[in-house]
Amino acid sequence: MLKEFNKINNLSGVLTLPGDKSISHRAVMFSSMAAGESFIQNLSNGEDVKSTINCFKQLGVEFITAKEGLRVLGKGFKNFKAPGKNLDAGNSGTTARLISGILAAQNFESVITGDDSLSKRPMQRIIYPLTKMGANIIASENSTLPIKIIPAKKIQAIDYELPVASAQVKSAVLLAGLHAEEITSVKEKYPTRDHTERMLGLKTELFSDGKISYSSKLNYPLPKEYFIPSDISTASFFIVLALLLPGSKLLVKNVSLNPSRTGILDVLKNMGGKIEKVNTKESSGEPFGDLIITGSSLSNIRIDEKIIPNIIDEIPVLSVAGVFAEGEFIIRHAEELRSKESDRIHALCYNYKAAGLDVEEFKDGFSIKGLPKINSPVLESFHDHRIAMAFAIFSLVSKSGGKVNNFDCVSISNPNFIEQIKSIA
Repeated sequence: MLKEFNKINNLSGVLTLPGDKSISHRAVMFSSMAAGESFIQNLSNGEDVKSTINCFKQLGVEFITAKEGLRVLGKGFKNFKAPGKNLDAGNSGTTARLISGILAAQNFESVITGDDSLSKRPMQRIIYPLTKMGANIIASENSTLPIKIIPAKKIQAIDYELPVASAQVKSAVLLAGLHAEEITSVKEKYPTRDHTERMLGLKTELFSDGKISYSSKLNYPLPKEYFIPSDISTASFFIVLALLLPGSKLLVKNVSLNPSRTGILDVLKNMGGKIEKVNTKESSGEPFGDLIITGSSLSNIRIDEKIIPNIIDEIPVLSVAGVFAEGEFIIRHAEELRSKESDRIHALCYNYKAAGLDVEEFKDGFSIKGLPKINSPVLESFHDHRIAMAFAIFSLVSKSGGKVNNFDCVSISNPNFIEQIKSIA
C-alpha cells in the first residue's frame, strides 16, 4: 500500500496509546508460565504480541478476552504441552528469542519459525549461551530461523557476559535460568531495557564496568495482575511530530517511563525539546506517567555511545527530528540497527537520499545534512514498521509532504497509527 501524507501545520489534543510492546510480550509469557490465572490490562494490539499469544496457545495456555482486558490461565513450572505444529513467531524477534529460553527447559521438542524478515535475523546470539546452559538447539546453516529445540537433560546456571547489547538475548538467558537449580547471571557493559528484571523482581547490581542481572528457580513467575503502560517507542513518533510543529501542544497519557527506555526523551530534551512528565505512577515494577509536549526549536547534539542501547528502536524517528533541527545529525556506535526488521541504517540513508538530503553512511551509523529538496518523494518502508512510521512523520513535517510504500507493515506494532494522527492533527 502506497500511503500519501501531506504537511500539517500543528497538532493538539490527547492521546492514549496501546500498551508497551516489550512489556506486553513479557506479561503474556510470564502469565503463561505461572500456575493459575493472571489478568492483563491495556495489552498491545500489534501483530507481534499476537504472535506471542498464538505461540503460547499452541503450548496449551488458555486466553480469555474480557471487556477490561485479557485473562490468562497459565500452565505452571515446565508444564507446557508439546505443540502440534511449528511455533510461528511472525515478525517478532522478541517472541522468537525469549520463548527459546523458556522452551530450552521443556520436556518436548519444538520448532520456531518466522516470516521472511525474521528468518534473516541472527539467532546465534541466543543459541550460544543457551547451549552453554545445556540446551540442545539445531539451527539453519546461517544460525537463523527455523530452529529446533530438543529436550535438554538439564538446564545449568551460567555466568554470561553479553558480547552485544541486547535485552532480548539477556532475557532469553535469564528466562532459561528460571529453570536451573543455581543462580544464573548476565553481565552487560551498557545496561539495556530491564523489563524482565523489573517484572520478575530479579536482583540486579550496577558496577563501574556494567550491570549484572541474576535469575533462579526462586524467581519463577506467579499469577498476578498487569497494567501495561503505553509504548514509549510508539509515543516517540507523536512526540517528535509535536516538537517539530510550532504551536503544537500534545498530552500523551500513561506512557512507560522505565529509565532504560526514556533515553529518547533525554536526547530530545537536550536538543531543546519541551517535554514535561506529570502524574507519575508504578505497576508491576514499571513506572509510567503522562507527557506534555510543546512545539520547540531543536538543535542537534553529540549522542553518547552509552545511550545507544536505550534508544536503538527510536533512532529512525530521532533522525527525523535531527533533519529538521539546527546543524548536522550524526549517529554512530549503532551497528545493531542493521540486524532489525530491516537494515535500518541502509533504509534510513536510502530514503533521506531519495528526499534530496546530503547523507553519509557508515558501518555503524550515518550523518544527515540539509533539508528535503525533492517534492513529495516516494519513500520505502522496507516492510519495517518503524521505518514506515518515521517517514510518515518526515512527510507530515516536510513542505511538500511525501509517500510511503508498503505502509501497511505498521500493523506490526501500531495498526491504529493513521487514526491517531487524524485525532490530533
